[in-house]
Amino acid sequence: MRISKASLVRPGANEVYGIFALALSLFVFAYSARFGQVSILAYYGLWLPLVLVDYRKVLGNYASYLWIFAFTIFACITIFWSAAPSLSLRTGIQYLSHVVCALIAMRTIDIRTLTRGMIAGAAIVLLYSLLFGTYHYDPLDGTYSFVGAFASKNQLGFYASLGIYFAFAAVFVLGEKGLWMGAAGGAGLLAAYCLLTSQSATSVLTTAAVIGLCLGMRAITALRPASRKLLFIAASVFGGVAAVAMIYAGGVDPILGAFGKDSTLTGRTYLWQQGIEAAKVSPLVGVGYQAYWVQGFSEAERLWEEFYIGSRAGFHFHNTFIEAVVETGLIGLILLTMVLVTAFFGQLKRLLSEDRDPESMVLFGVGALLFVRAFVEIDILTPYHVGSFLLYFTAGKLTIPRRRRAATLLWPAGLDPAPYGRTFGPMIPRPGDSR
Repeated sequence: MRISKASLVRPGANEVYGIFALALSLFVFAYSARFGQVSILAYYGLWLPLVLVDYRKVLGNYASYLWIFAFTIFACITIFWSAAPSLSLRTGIQYLSHVVCALIAMRTIDIRTLTRGMIAGAAIVLLYSLLFGTYHYDPLDGTYSFVGAFASKNQLGFYASLGIYFAFAAVFVLGEKGLWMGAAGGAGLLAAYCLLTSQSATSVLTTAAVIGLCLGMRAITALRPASRKLLFIAASVFGGVAAVAMIYAGGVDPILGAFGKDSTLTGRTYLWQQGIEAAKVSPLVGVGYQAYWVQGFSEAERLWEEFYIGSRAGFHFHNTFIEAVVETGLIGLILLTMVLVTAFFGQLKRLLSEDRDPESMVLFGVGALLFVRAFVEIDILTPYHVGSFLLYFTAGKLTIPRRRRAATLLWPAGLDPAPYGRTFGPMIPRPGDSR
């Protein structure tokens, strides 16, 4: 049986390849530090060759992507003033090529294939961690936690969060049945177990918040589009007031205490303060993309020592906005935030406007998860990371224009609708038609 090459790049028709490519990509994102450059080349080999099949369809109009590439281009430009120019150049090119792969995936993968691929990929990543993972002692809070095959429990927790979210989306948004419903249930249970064993407060709280938000949005989208925006605004105002009241009433401390945390978030508030001070050195353009956490640099060495990071690598300010302003200044912060905010609110706008839009519902949840985690992690700031891949996938989908489905009239049996047309509009009979 011959398979058309065009089917490889046609959303919906390439489901088998798409699921395989997404699952393997997730495995590379998770464990490229273990498997090295070969795994990165395999990742490029999954997406870049699709350009050769049909470059017009796969690449699209890159003029519409300028706002998406703005931060990536600026990150590469920082080599001219970077404290570590060779490192900024290498990682900047890696980030740029990573974004290109994400946009290729966006052009060739539909939402159902994305969901199934993420379920399969998260399950493989978590199974590998369960088979070959270890426990890690945290000297800051004096606890042991399961980190899997990662160096951090928060990364294990993030993949577990993705497994839970996409399992939820598969069943409650896309309405999966049969085999994929069972696969989603199994992957969701596996992810829930890994989330609990990781003891990652960040992942548990953000996952619960996003699932709750998506359930609320499902209730809102049951209304007519004209009524959704008013109800959403009212719910947002009420939720904001309730959150502020809970903070001032001291309701956050018991929640943090349940995870063994205190009001300093295990030293993160001090780390944020240090990041803000570091940003003052070059507030407009930063010290260079990926040029702060460099071995031999005094401030990085000091913070590594204070936080017991013996490897002197893989550390950050645990806040995307602070990390961005330190490395790329206010300019880079604005450009990156523009992509994040547009991805989130753009999908929200579609969700509140369309009659029924499963794609926007799923991608809205992805955008919400990345937006909330941006305050405590840097998922979208580095190359070969599932967070940045999903961010640019979600943002890129906004560049694809929607086709509005024409509403059809229900014609009585035996009545020929041809003279009048099949959609709403003026009913103009044919010349000479007696009806």
